[in-house]
Order: sequence, then C-alpha cells, then structure tokens
Amino acid sequence: MDRIEERRYEGLSPFELKNKLVELAKHRGERLMLNAGRGNPNWVVLEPRAAFFRLGEFALGEAGRSAPAPGLGGLPKKRGVAARLRAFLAARPKAPGNDLLLRGIDYACEVQGCNADLLAGEWVDAALGDHYPLPVRMLAHAEALVRAHLVAELFGGDEARGDFDLFAVEGASAGITYVFQSLLQSRLLAPGERIALGVPIFTPYLEVPRLAEYRFELVEIAQDEASGWRYPAAELDKLRDPRIKAFLLVNPSNPTAVAMDAAAVARIGAILRERPELILITDDVYAPFVEGFQSLAAVAPTNTILLYSFSKFWGATGLRLGVIGLHRRNALDARIAALPAEAQACARARYGAVSTEPARVKLIDRMVADSRAVGLNHTAGLSSAQQLQMTLFALDALLDETCARKRAARELLRARHARLYRGAGLAPPQDPLLTRYYATLDVPALARARYGAAFAQWLAAEFEPIDFVVRLAEECAVVLMDGGGFDAPRMSVRVSLANLPDDAYEPIGRAIAGLLADYHAQWRTGKGAG
Repeated sequence: MDRIEERRYEGLSPFELKNKLVELAKHRGERLMLNAGRGNPNWVVLEPRAAFFRLGEFALGEAGRSAPAPGLGGLPKKRGVAARLRAFLAARPKAPGNDLLLRGIDYACEVQGCNADLLAGEWVDAALGDHYPLPVRMLAHAEALVRAHLVAELFGGDEARGDFDLFAVEGASAGITYVFQSLLQSRLLAPGERIALGVPIFTPYLEVPRLAEYRFELVEIAQDEASGWRYPAAELDKLRDPRIKAFLLVNPSNPTAVAMDAAAVARIGAILRERPELILITDDVYAPFVEGFQSLAAVAPTNTILLYSFSKFWGATGLRLGVIGLHRRNALDARIAALPAEAQACARARYGAVSTEPARVKLIDRMVADSRAVGLNHTAGLSSAQQLQMTLFALDALLDETCARKRAARELLRARHARLYRGAGLAPPQDPLLTRYYATLDVPALARARYGAAFAQWLAAEFEPIDFVVRLAEECAVVLMDGGGFDAPRMSVRVSLANLPDDAYEPIGRAIAGLLADYHAQWRTGKGAG
C-alpha cells in the first residue's frame, strides 16, 4: 500500500481499517497471520453455559408434560416446578452446570428473597422462549440477580448506591445508541450541545456523537501517557465548565486498559456535587479485570447512566449481553418532571400509547420505548434466552466467593502482557489498575527512547500515521489496531491480549521492535538523515 492509498484509508474507523490489514496479512502466505486486532477473548467460561443447556433439557421435559398434539409441547406449569427442577438435577448430580443451578436457586431464594417456583418458572420460559419477555425492560428475576452482581462488582457491595433499574440490551454498543437517542428525545441533551469524552476511547464513542442527528461539540478529557494514562486534575477540571452537559468515558479504559485512580474518581465526585446537572455516562465492561474496582457510578449514583456488558470476561461477545442502568432515584427523572409545558406536551404525544401518564415515564423506560420506535414497545428488550444466560453469568460471579475465575483470567492476561513486552525489549508496566486486556504502544515515543529524538521526528514527519500497522500486516503478517483511531497518540498501536494463544505475543513484540529497527536503518542510510 503506497502513501496515497494509506491516506484514503486513514478516514476509516480502525475497525474497518483492520479488515484491510487482514487482507494484506493474508497475502503473506508463508507466515501464520497473528491477528491481535479485535478484543474477542479466546476463552469461554464453561459452567454457566453448561447450566443454560441443563435448563434447556429440563425445560423440554416440562413442555412435554402436556402435549396438545404429536410433536408439540405445552406451556410448562409453574406450580411445583422448582421441586421438579431439583429432582431433575439430583438424578445426574455430577452433570456440568448442576452445582451452579442448585446453589443459584438457594442464593436467589435465601439472599434475594425470590420465590423458588417463580424463579424456576422464569428460567423454564426463558430457555424455551415461549413468551414475550415480560416485563419488557427486563425479566424480574434476571434484573434482581444481575443487579446483585453489579452491586458486588461495581459498588463494593453498597446496595443503596447500586439500587439501579436495569434494561437488558444487545451489549454496551446498543446501550450507548439507546442512551443518546433518549437523552435527545427527553430534552436532556440537544443537538449541537457540548459533551466531554475521556480519551483515548473506544472508537465508536468518538464517531457516534458526531453523527448528523447529534452534532455534539466534543471536549476531550485526556489521559496522560507519561503518568500511566491517568487523568490529570487539570483535565478533569474542564468538567467544571457549565456548557458541558455530559461526560462519557470507558472505565477501565479502552484502548489504554487502565482503571481510573482513586484521586480522579474523588475529583469527579466533587465536581458532580458542584454541578448536579452534569450527566455521567460510564461504560464499565472491563471491570472484572481489576481487583477492587469501583465504578464512577458509586460516587455519583444519581447522576450516572451505567453501561455494562458480559461479553469480555465470560467470552460472550457473540451473545450480545449487556445492561443500561439508572438509579431508581436518579436526578434525570427529576429533571424530566420539571421540564416546561412544551416539552411535557411532546412527551404526551410521543409516549401516550404506552402510558396513561406519558410525561411521567421514567428515562430508562423511555429508552425501552425509543429502542423500538415507541409503537413496538411491547416487543422491546433482549430475548428471554439471552437474559437467562446473562442471569447465569451473574450467578457464576456471585457464587465465586474466592474470585478464583477472575484471578485465573487476570493471570492469563498478565502472562501475555509480559510476553509482548519481552518480545519488544521493554519492561512491562506494573500497575495494579491495569486490566492488561489491551496494550497501547506509542511507536514514536518508543522510537525516541530507543533511537533518539531526531529519528522519532523523522518517522512522524515522513510517514502516514497508519504506515506502521500497514507494514506490520504486509511484511510481518501481524494485524494490530491503529491507536490514532481511538484518539491515542499518532502511529500508536493497540494490541489485544485476549484473543490469541499465549505464545503469539512474544513474536508480536519482536515484530514491533523489528519493524521499528527497519525504519531506523532506512533513516540511517541517508533517506531520512542525509
């Protein structure tokens, strides 16, 4: 690919550019392609999946108890279903998934106060998919158990701060689109208004706010690379600007893979106390990879819209399992209630078909309606089968009291991270706030440290920002994401440490170091230096 063609591709999202890089890497037929571009983990958590299929077996038997015609099952009966489920599990006590289901029923009933028959009945219906999900926002027991997981995972066990209504959605990527859509429809944001983004950030969160229907003016709250991608106080203090209406960030971050430190969390909490009208939108999908993680939602629960996904830790990107959360006593509902008469009239016109008091519909329920163009509100929400798997993932986390699975996943990433840095000839950063799910390597900074400032300046001036990832693909059959597309430094690269075997990462590190050495040799021959 020449420089003119590189310029054509620079306007693409790094996720679209990656497809071109894969094509280039495949042409290196004599080498095995190493595609560390996307964040799809190469593991799956087994027990909650086994529990899902055990429930499927049981649900088929329940449907077969009353057959209206040959080949057809009937709708399962709820009375006594929990006892029948226990008997079914007792018949094969060593079957995978049994232990999670039995312990899960006990936890749900004894700790969360669930009724065993209603819980088991919800699970059976969900496995069969024989009813529209009801309530449409989220099944009742699914919401209670996922909320309990979030309280433990994000709120340090503080049930009052974690008292969130949840909307089950097709992952955080669907969640953010619903959030922006309903914030506009509810007059909490207007097109062209100013919002802040914590950068570097997941590329779609840069792209979506710029769409024609939003046209938001973006203010960057930038992490500092020199301090381990922390947010400096001066950057966070930009949020004191009353013209900034909302702050969107990923925490722990993507692509820089670090959780916000306690001082930054406290500072944002203080700013939100000064500016209670500021809307905080936090995507916490990588939370399980940081020990003792605390969400920003914990310091400002009533100001926060929470996005969470089960895709990464459980290896479930194809299932599209996520939630949007809003505190039951959130400040946004109060603001909606105080809107002027013209806005209330618009709400009555828009939501009149789904509520007898449309102006009082909560924001999270507006998201449900808006996600299906209001008229299809009764068929909104995530499928019942997906909600069942989400529930079982939540129970899997809640019942792993020693965090054995989390420690195993974190150690796996730690080992891959060390291999990558060893291959590149670098000392890996030792930071307890790192997820190590990704590594962001600043190529010009590495060039400066290894070969001097003059070479680094030449490299940045003489080549397009994507030239490094293009040459990695063409010459080394290594596919990485362009960090600049995440608003990371120009010519930086994002390496996913989740999606390849352990032994792939040292060669990737060597390829990065080797390509940088090739640029340096080119510079020394006089093409750059003389």
